[in-house]
Amino acid sequence: MQKRLICPPRRRRVPNQFSWIDHRLIRDHHVERCSVEALALYLVLVTVADADGLSYYGDDTLAKRLSPEPGQLRRARDNLIAADLVAFEPPFYQVLSLEGGKRR
Repeated sequence: MQKRLICPPRRRRVPNQFSWIDHRLIRDHHVERCSVEALALYLVLVTVADADGLSYYGDDTLAKRLSPEPGQLRRARDNLIAADLVAFEPPFYQVLSLEGGKRR
């Protein structure tokens, strides 16, 4: 399987601060647009993604890790897509850079 970025202009880069979790997630109010389940999915995706933000974790694996109720994973994913935090083209997720994304 050949990997490719889903959204090349939004390739994730290590932010200037300490961690992969970009401070703009809080500062720019992205978290306020997300459910708790969506934020849990985001945390898993940020943790398992490669340097470009790509994750190969499929829905079955994510469901096992997050133990969601039926439909919860889809709703969480849809929430993250609507919040412009991830892109999804099965079987890939891409954690998007917060640069150039939607602002509140």
